[in-house]
Amino acid sequence: MEIKELKPIEVFHYFSEICKVPRPSKKEEKMIAFLKAFGKEHGLATTVDEVGNVKIDAPATKGMENRKKIILQCHEDMVCEKNADVKHDFSKDPIEPYVDGEWLRAKGTTLGADDGIGIATCLAILASKDVEHGPIECVFTRDEETGMTGAFGMKADFMDGDILINLDSEDEGEMFIGCAGGASTEADFKYKVVPVPEDFYSFKVEVKGLNGGHSGDDINKGRANANKLLVRFLLKLADKYPFYLCSIDGGGLHNAIPREAHAVCAVPTAVKEHVRADLNIYIAEVEREFAVTEKGLAMDLNTVRRPKEAIDPRAGKKILRSLYAVFNGVYAMSQSIPGFVETSTNLASIKMIDGKIHVVTSQRSSIESQCADVSETVRSAFLLGGAKVVTGDGYPGWEPNPNSEILKIVVESYKNIFGREPKVRAIHAGLECGLFLKSYPKLDMVSFGPTMRGVHSPDERLEIKTVDMFWKHLIDVLKNIPVKN
Repeated sequence: MEIKELKPIEVFHYFSEICKVPRPSKKEEKMIAFLKAFGKEHGLATTVDEVGNVKIDAPATKGMENRKKIILQCHEDMVCEKNADVKHDFSKDPIEPYVDGEWLRAKGTTLGADDGIGIATCLAILASKDVEHGPIECVFTRDEETGMTGAFGMKADFMDGDILINLDSEDEGEMFIGCAGGASTEADFKYKVVPVPEDFYSFKVEVKGLNGGHSGDDINKGRANANKLLVRFLLKLADKYPFYLCSIDGGGLHNAIPREAHAVCAVPTAVKEHVRADLNIYIAEVEREFAVTEKGLAMDLNTVRRPKEAIDPRAGKKILRSLYAVFNGVYAMSQSIPGFVETSTNLASIKMIDGKIHVVTSQRSSIESQCADVSETVRSAFLLGGAKVVTGDGYPGWEPNPNSEILKIVVESYKNIFGREPKVRAIHAGLECGLFLKSYPKLDMVSFGPTMRGVHSPDERLEIKTVDMFWKHLIDVLKNIPVKN
């Protein structure tokens, strides 16, 4: 089946067009131009603020002029992740979506349904002659995925709606009324280099085949972190043999669980076969540990040309111990909401840059003091390893309001259409809603969307049938927005 045949046709038409527009985080210029061109084509007032947020206004349809003004909000950018064997330049190459049974996927890359499907839905509504609605402004924010730059930089007079519906959720039938806040803790390890002895065996060890995923929404699913698996093995070697760490690289984006990591190392040639045996034992251990969640887990060890230099062994071992000690995963569960992750942290990336090892971690929590606590836990492990550490200011959470007017409308609409109660919950991920409340404290907000899985990884997929359900639900909600007092 072709994408143009999927329902709702109008939404998938625009999603297909969006897939052709490069939109990496912090490089959304082509998406901004696309949105401006859309607004001009349809004769709709379009505004771009100084940080790159776009707003497209649509007047009410006939008979709906007295309704409260709705803000439909989504973000312009997408997470750009690809499989190691895939050649793709996210700054210019289109995403290649394809139908895989009940799901829509992309060829070797992230699909960008987060939040491309939200953008497509907004455009379909703005272009429609049939959808009944009161006054609407569709707001597309910049750089949600790597810093929420658009939401942070938005002036208090940019939006003027009464109700905000965020279209950046990933579970059909679940209405979100709260989210976690977050912060980023980064460390720089300085080191001196020394020559690699001539009689040493050099090799590259790789961790690959992991599921990865969203560092908030997937953090409680028992998935392995490639950086942690790699560091664990390297430290075993460093404790057992004379060991040189020549290079290390793992993970990528701060909000993605790392799927791949690798390092180049050197050990005495006499223990070459022992290292291979150690790896086989280690693989068996971690395969048992992650037998359910990481069926594709793999580790390779291959001979490489001997590098001229490596990190001084004492410093290298100290850095590995620090990385080993960094907490990763669920830090605390909610005491008031059963099964809800309250606080977590993710060892996101390890990179060698300009004579330093730069490490990025991200922390999330629904409670501000817990976010500070887990950040300090991570910070302490880095400081004990001799790193220079910075924890950013982060972003606020969104405190749930169970008495929300729009929540009641959304829930009632869902029950009427589908004959069942939706779930109402908070999400352990960052949404821009918390930031909006700082400048727009009276905004009534809710978030919902179709089902996505594997978000922030090349396994990202969109459940096709839920897009039609999401569309029908949103259209009905717009019909039932209350009259403005």
